Amino acid sequence: MSPQFDKFILALFKKSADQLIFTSGQPVKLNVGGQEKVILDTPVRNEQIDKLVLPTLKGGDAQKYQTAPESEFLYDSPNGKVTIKTRRAGERLMVVVTPATGGSGADEDDIESVMRAASSSAAAPPPPPPPPPPSIAKKTGASAFATGFGAGPGKSAQIDKILTQIVQAGASDLHMTAQHRPKMRKDGDIMDVPGWDVLSGEQIETWMTEVAHERARKDYEETNDSDYAHEVQGIARFRMNLFRDRHGTSAVIRQIPSKIQTMDDLGIPKVVRRFCELPKGLVTVTGPTGSGKSTTLAAMVDHINKTRSDHIITIEDPVEFVHKSQKCLVNQREVHTHTQSFSRALRAALREDPDIVLVGEMRDLETVSIAIETAETGHLVFGTLHTNTAPSTVDRIIDQFPTDRQQQIRIMLSETLRGVVAQTLAKRLGGGRVAILEILICNSAVSNLIREGKTFQIQSSMQMGRKSGMQTQIDAMVDLIRAGVISPFEAYSKAVDQVTMKKTIESNSWNPDLTTAVSG
Repeated sequence: MSPQFDKFILALFKKSADQLIFTSGQPVKLNVGGQEKVILDTPVRNEQIDKLVLPTLKGGDAQKYQTAPESEFLYDSPNGKVTIKTRRAGERLMVVVTPATGGSGADEDDIESVMRAASSSAAAPPPPPPPPPPSIAKKTGASAFATGFGAGPGKSAQIDKILTQIVQAGASDLHMTAQHRPKMRKDGDIMDVPGWDVLSGEQIETWMTEVAHERARKDYEETNDSDYAHEVQGIARFRMNLFRDRHGTSAVIRQIPSKIQTMDDLGIPKVVRRFCELPKGLVTVTGPTGSGKSTTLAAMVDHINKTRSDHIITIEDPVEFVHKSQKCLVNQREVHTHTQSFSRALRAALREDPDIVLVGEMRDLETVSIAIETAETGHLVFGTLHTNTAPSTVDRIIDQFPTDRQQQIRIMLSETLRGVVAQTLAKRLGGGRVAILEILICNSAVSNLIREGKTFQIQSSMQMGRKSGMQTQIDAMVDLIRAGVISPFEAYSKAVDQVTMKKTIESNSWNPDLTTAVSG
């Protein structure tokens, strides 16, 4: 018997729960009708779980519990029979208790006292488990799990099946949430992934941690979220995000195509190629999350890689598109794997003889400052920001700095900024999505506006600079509507300046039904 464990089992019966769940490093939870409820906020440790479970086991069962990757026992508690299922993967221990009969409950105060007792008990701790025999180590994939690739060489990870399915379906993202069916984003819409039932938090966590590297698993344990990359050979690379929410474990996975699309494939205007031919300066690709910034930048870097003989350094979190050295030498560094931060890697890049530097995210003042300095000292720098328009990008860069430095930054930016590509994605008529690009070329007129703090006039300069290749978002949308690529309503729904877009739709008498919908 285990009096302490029995109090948890009482709570299982009192709440009419389906499962009582102990997972090392996480709060204790009950699964009630598909919803997880935390009954003890304090994350539990392996030794605490051992002190609860081991007294219920006899003879060989205790040895099996300590060494086997998976085990199952029946325990006849004073309040009813339960089934105890355990799973071990490396240092992770999970115990799931399910009721076999009815019972009555325990108070939550009792549960708190149980865990305090388990943590500070003077009783001798259970003996450490002996090293698992080779057969068990092989079965659990222990050595592979420790290096972050639990599937092992030549084997498919459990998650690869559903990832392959979403790629074949043409989806961009996979969403998995405990007690929900997996969903995918296709052409901007969320929908169920066909053929899959509701997933448990344990399934999601096992699938995701199987392919996570050590740092990513540690981040998840310490901060409850983690980012890393995973590749399904011959299919695609993926940007993985694992996190905890009120349902338990959740994950969002973004597809990164294995084949880098060319600028022609993406329909990127030829004027953007001129940014790739610059000897120095700062070029930013901006837009909201999921707008295709990484895809556009990858196409630009690929173009440089094929046409120039230079040294490219990319700093990313994580590395998404993989660039093999062609005419250029390419070094790709991943934040938290190959370097501590964007700013540290960017500062180090100045001593690494680069010609072109790509900064995955200009997310803080220090990174922005070093990026401008790097461009000023004769390097071509590409970076991203989460801004929606070219003029707002200029404001965002300057506004990150203290007031007493802003005039100096305006001067530096007016001399180094060469262009801004602000993009968003819209639904293409007939299926798929297309990028809508706003393009700013920093000519002498635009540079003067930046220097003088007159960024509100940049939009007018862009309209007057169409012959040189500049275009506003409205201009780009009008061209796509006329070409039959997107609908007027889709353009309106994606426009930053919806008032102007509505007037444009009405003045051109495009699709009266959709215009009526817009007006409403």
